[in-house]
Amino acid sequence: MSGVTRWADLDGGLAVLDASIAVRWIVDEAGSPLANEVMQRPRQWLAPRLLVIETANALRRKVGEAAITATAAEHSLAALLSAAARNVIALVDDEEFVVDALRIALSDAHKLPDCMDVALAARSGAPLATADVRMAELSRARGIATYLLPTP
Repeated sequence: MSGVTRWADLDGGLAVLDASIAVRWIVDEAGSPLANEVMQRPRQWLAPRLLVIETANALRRKVGEAAITATAAEHSLAALLSAAARNVIALVDDEEFVVDALRIALSDAHKLPDCMDVALAARSGAPLATADVRMAELSRARGIATYLLPTP
C-alpha cells in the first residue's frame, strides 16, 4: 500500500495505538509476534479511552467464536488495563477530539471508532499503528504517518 510507513521503522516517540494492534498484543493470533515485538520498543503509546471498550468487544467476539475462553478474555483485558495503569498506553479522554472524529466520519463515510484514532493522531501529530487496511488508507489520505501491521 503506497504511502504507508514501514512497520519495522516504528521506533521511539509517540504513536497512536489502534485496537487491532492491542488485540494482537494481548491475544495470540496472526500478527501477534510482531505486535508483541513492537510493543516492547521504547515508545509512548496514545489511544482514545474507547480503546478499552473496542478491545473488550473484540475479546467478547473471540469468546463467541470459541477462539478463546472467557477466562482468557478477562486476563487479556486485565493485561491491557495494566499497561494503561503503568502508562505504557496513555488513554486520552475522548471528548478532547470526538468532534474532529465525527467530522472525519461524516466526510469520509467511515465508522466513528476508527475515526477516533485518526483524529487523535492528527491532533497529537503522532503516527498511527494499525492492522486495519481501511483505517490505514483513511489515515494516510489525511497525511498522517501510518504503520500497517503486515498480516500473514
